[in-house]
Amino acid sequence: MDPSPHPLSQFVLKMHSRCDLACDHCYVFEHADQSWRGRPVVISDELLDLTARRIAEHARTHRLDTVHVVLHGGEPLLAGRNRLRRAAQNLSTALSGVSALDLRIHTNGVTLDEQYCELFAEYDIKVGVSLDGDRAANDLHRRYRNGRSSHTRVLRAIELLSGPRYRHLFAGLLCTVDLRNDPVTVYDALAELAPPRIDFLLPHATWDEPPPRPDASATPYGDWLLRVHDRWTAAGRPMGVRVLDSVLRTLRGASSLTESLGLAPVELAVIETDGALEQADSLKTAYDGAPGTGLHVAVNSLDEMAAHPGVTARQQGLDGLCETCRNCSVVRSCGGGLYAHRYRSEGGTGEFMNPSVYCADLKQLITGIRDREDRRTPMPHLPLDDVHLAEIAAGFGGADAVDRLARHELTVNRELLAAVWHESPHDETGTAAWETLAVLDTEAPESVDAVLAHPYLRPWAQRVLRGDREAGPIAMRGVAELAAAALLRSGQAGGVTVPTHLGVLRLPTLGALVVDGATQAQVTSVSDESFHVRVEGREHTVGLKSAADPAWWARHRFELPGWAVALEDTDPWRDAHGYPVRDRLSAAAVESWHRDLAAAWEWIRRELPDYAPGLAAGLSVVTPLRESTAGADISSAARDAFGAVGIARPGTPQTLACLLVHEFQHVKLGAVLDVADLYDPTCERLFYAPWRPDPRPLEGLLQGTYAHIAVVDYWRARRRTAPGAEARDAEVRFARWREQTAEAVDTLIGSGALTDLGMRFVTAMGETVANRLTEPVDADALLSARRTAADHKVRAAGLD
Repeated sequence: MDPSPHPLSQFVLKMHSRCDLACDHCYVFEHADQSWRGRPVVISDELLDLTARRIAEHARTHRLDTVHVVLHGGEPLLAGRNRLRRAAQNLSTALSGVSALDLRIHTNGVTLDEQYCELFAEYDIKVGVSLDGDRAANDLHRRYRNGRSSHTRVLRAIELLSGPRYRHLFAGLLCTVDLRNDPVTVYDALAELAPPRIDFLLPHATWDEPPPRPDASATPYGDWLLRVHDRWTAAGRPMGVRVLDSVLRTLRGASSLTESLGLAPVELAVIETDGALEQADSLKTAYDGAPGTGLHVAVNSLDEMAAHPGVTARQQGLDGLCETCRNCSVVRSCGGGLYAHRYRSEGGTGEFMNPSVYCADLKQLITGIRDREDRRTPMPHLPLDDVHLAEIAAGFGGADAVDRLARHELTVNRELLAAVWHESPHDETGTAAWETLAVLDTEAPESVDAVLAHPYLRPWAQRVLRGDREAGPIAMRGVAELAAAALLRSGQAGGVTVPTHLGVLRLPTLGALVVDGATQAQVTSVSDESFHVRVEGREHTVGLKSAADPAWWARHRFELPGWAVALEDTDPWRDAHGYPVRDRLSAAAVESWHRDLAAAWEWIRRELPDYAPGLAAGLSVVTPLRESTAGADISSAARDAFGAVGIARPGTPQTLACLLVHEFQHVKLGAVLDVADLYDPTCERLFYAPWRPDPRPLEGLLQGTYAHIAVVDYWRARRRTAPGAEARDAEVRFARWREQTAEAVDTLIGSGALTDLGMRFVTAMGETVANRLTEPVDADALLSARRTAADHKVRAAGLD
């Protein structure tokens, strides 16, 4: 565990310390901490200026790619438009050229109007709104001081945010669970409003003040959320539900989307209206003064805040949990629950080394979702229903649609592994490894799935099944490598003998160990953090995430907001992209990749939000390729490596964003083609492709056309965001690619070789492109684009 504090990247800025509602479950006003009473009602302009400078200073020092700020309260709208504008302006100015700014506001919505929305549109401030369900559910808590309902006014605010003018600002709804409300009724009321995301929050409680549990039920909150899960799933998971998505992600080994689940470090600070630097507001439920640090934005740096014991205590992962939590089977999903919910007073001092007061509920929720996911089976013939297929055909595809493709690809990998085993000669080492893998598949299936979903399993299996000269040794070595990696991921005790190759012990999804001339190694699991490797009398003790042993090449894995991605520079089967791959990266190169991936991902989330959920669900590996000596951008998606793309690191994060979404289009479509017949495979004709000098077979044209939907949208976004001459160039490219992609769609439809399903699929592609054709473009840019397109067609005809 790295003992140094993590830099802070998330800030809650208190704009106003009072509220126009009197919600009786509010942790700010109604719980143990009452510090709000002595604070200024509104934050001053001077503190806003200073806070922006402090945040920018911290971001510059730590080279943060993105800073996340939530304007909060009390009720932040009570601060008024002028003060909110000043906050947004100061933050935008201070962070310009330093970090991207993700600016949000959380409001009860009762005073939200068009003037506020215009201000939020000007500064791209995303808006989250609190609503607890239908009127009856909402009125249990969210009322004015005179008892009057707030429901009608909140619905008016949501209607405003849901309209086409401000829809891009709508971040979602926040709902606090109340067991008196029927979960299905609450979910249906919220879902009817079509929010982009719903947050269900457990009511803040501690062991001193436990939550109500009617009928003495041990898991009423877990059961309540499971009923929401079932309703959400039956409806096709039409929007994100943060707590449920977080459980699903952590069960797959990815990062959580909320601080209340998972083991990721918390990197949050609160700036109060008097400039006090505090910990998370949820701590107000523990005891009076619990969030306090004694620090102040006018006196202390944010580095000092990051080093505060109360902050670092929430950055220790497993080491920061009590023994009960550390030994729990679902700890990697639960993460001990929300820090404040672990509080139990001892001798008048705060004590957080306990399980969550919702421990049983969280375990019920996590195991319930896990068991339901295990029982979900692919649909006959096609693992996508009509809704999900339509999402992907349009060029996008949400997390659930892509997850269905991923689960099918995992099934294919399992079938290929079984074929390798049955068709290859077995040796003693391979047999023992296979038996270990079989046992783990029963006792720790998530660990086996995580390894078998590795994108480069299929290239290895296909080479074995092609009967290459070394197929036998490759087969048994690969089985042993997979078994050892699954064993280490499971944390179970045991050992696997693994043949090595060219002086390297390969552990898929984990990394590689340099063993020089040894031909095999004995891998022994010690814990879920480290393992032993014995090689010809030498023994290595290796930390899975540690670079302490120079012989251990740990996989580079980055936890970005909402996306976990690995740089793959150790797997020998990564050479599947048609271009030379980079050798093991230097620490400086890894840091450059990390920085650029984070910035590219933030750009995708902000400018191409329709592509982000699917990419996060399905793209887990980026393989660095060697850069072109001519300076050209290089990227590739291997048809048989679902979940991976190969990219030579380009010059800017924006270009990297383009390459990521472009190549992931190929990944998605490749998976669709694994399960659906979209065209007649006997078609041998070649077709003009506007992006290639040579004519293409039908599948090649289909792949290129689908990928260029994302290219069109990339240039659509760039013309809006790029400076000066770059914006002009982007407009020309947008004009060119939308017309030529529309032409390619027409070519596909007119080919006569599409199946009925293929015709539906390509027609949906065409509808997305047609929507782009309606957008106005500068006449000169359009003329330039058409000249370039015509020149390309003439040159391509000359080569034909």
